[in-house]
Amino acid sequence: MKLVECIPNFSEGRDASKIKEITDSIESVDGITLLDVDPGSDTNRTVVTFIGNPKAVEKAAFLAIKTASRVIDMTQHEGAHSRIGATDVCPFVPINDFSDKDCIQLSKNVAKRVGNELNIPIYLYEKSAKKQYRSSLPDIRKGEYESLPEKLNDPKWKPDYGPKKFNAKTGATIIGSRDFLIAYNINLNTKDKRLATDIAFEIRESGRSKRIPNPKSSNLLDGQIVRNPDGSPVKIPGMFKDVKAVGWYIDTFKQAQISINFNNYKVSTIHDVFDAACRLAEQRGLRVTGSELVGLVPKEALLMAGKHYLKKQNKSLGVPEDDIIDTAIMSLGLNDVVSFDSDQKIIENVIRIKGELSSSTLSDFVDELSRNSFAPGGGSVSALAGSLGASLISMVANLTHDKKIFFDLKKEMNKVGLEIQSLKDDLLLLVDEDTKAYNQVLAANRLSASSEKELRQKKKLIFEANQYAINVPFKVMSLSLKVLELGKNLVTKGNPSSVSDVGVASEVALAATRGAGMNVLINLINIENSKDRALKEKEVLELIKKAESIHQFIYKKTLKIINK
Repeated sequence: MKLVECIPNFSEGRDASKIKEITDSIESVDGITLLDVDPGSDTNRTVVTFIGNPKAVEKAAFLAIKTASRVIDMTQHEGAHSRIGATDVCPFVPINDFSDKDCIQLSKNVAKRVGNELNIPIYLYEKSAKKQYRSSLPDIRKGEYESLPEKLNDPKWKPDYGPKKFNAKTGATIIGSRDFLIAYNINLNTKDKRLATDIAFEIRESGRSKRIPNPKSSNLLDGQIVRNPDGSPVKIPGMFKDVKAVGWYIDTFKQAQISINFNNYKVSTIHDVFDAACRLAEQRGLRVTGSELVGLVPKEALLMAGKHYLKKQNKSLGVPEDDIIDTAIMSLGLNDVVSFDSDQKIIENVIRIKGELSSSTLSDFVDELSRNSFAPGGGSVSALAGSLGASLISMVANLTHDKKIFFDLKKEMNKVGLEIQSLKDDLLLLVDEDTKAYNQVLAANRLSASSEKELRQKKKLIFEANQYAINVPFKVMSLSLKVLELGKNLVTKGNPSSVSDVGVASEVALAATRGAGMNVLINLINIENSKDRALKEKEVLELIKKAESIHQFIYKKTLKIINK
């Protein structure tokens, strides 16, 4: 699922009615989840966080900026925070299945529309910046709203979109794509802020000033700074790129803390920084006593951490995502400082919409299946069968990975486990997707067509719905065949004590392939183009034939091992 986060900052933090008008405009868009609204009276500024699919986010961002331009008057604005407009800055962050390139384009789409339709001068920043000297937010904000008339007349600061003319009411807006920022704190068993600062200087990208160690102290901060001929301090780079860090004393916890910002968690990971902080703390006679994530975090960041620690523990990576995340939480001590709730802290969990079928109990599912309705039906059952087959293959891979006698297969079982877990999750999603596809066909066929235009639109929607109803079960077939292929490998290499489980996995994966194939074939009846229909029929029969061949191999091999 493609996801984009947007974090616009509005120059209003005191009038709740105005803030609500802005957030209402955001929530009016289907596909948007409002994650946070953080108003500040002193700053007279509100930071709003929302997330959704790219099209929805693009629309919601424009509506929010439009509403802000109507309800906020910058000629009357006063506040402590730097600002240049009613909507001061509007960053977009790719979260899931959305590239940097695509996010940059999205930001430019919004910027162009705001500039053209709302007559607001727009500056692009961060990854969207057209000019390097205009990529930094503080550089663009310099002089703030009050200096805009002069800045707009400077050719160097001509807006990227919108008018060069000063708009007194709305000011200007800064828009762009940036990386996700993670705020992270590591607690230490000391009240000494300087010890936390000493470690912070080691890990942050900007590093520290070089010092001559003080023989009377183990803290480098007590040493004399080494200076260049011009008097400036000699700098030693820090350990981690795109990381900022400072030392604090937190009165609430009565502990010193390393406060860290990750500008790019993929370049410098949470787990690598945490491990380094543990080593540096030990060198100073300290101990890390847990850590905390401030705000929301992408699931990927914790999955990376969980896999890192599972590898260190020599454990299989082919386990459910929840198990990997639990490993990350325990290893990073995320429950040691404050309680960590995955459903409230992980972005994808906050916004996830569980399928009605895949999230129901087993008894509820079979009851719903048995009722006098066409959906759910054989397509959903086929997808579930494929997912169950994948789960069994994962179980056998893990039982093989953890046995000493199969030590040489650990790497291979890890690979199998990771692949099969992905297949399991994808097939489970298709349980609901198949029902959704069938309902879409019904809805398209029920549309009225009282005019030629309506008839053309109806035919178009019926065609699209039928294609969808064909593509979903065909995907089930393709994924279930992959389950069989992994089973073929495991039946010869896997733990022989679980060979019957591989056999059962093969049976249900074959049923999934055949069952989904029947769904494809029955939906092909609605395809008018005989050539397209014949090609797809051929693909279906070839997949079934291949699945049957692999199944026969697994079946015979399973019986042979059982009867030894």
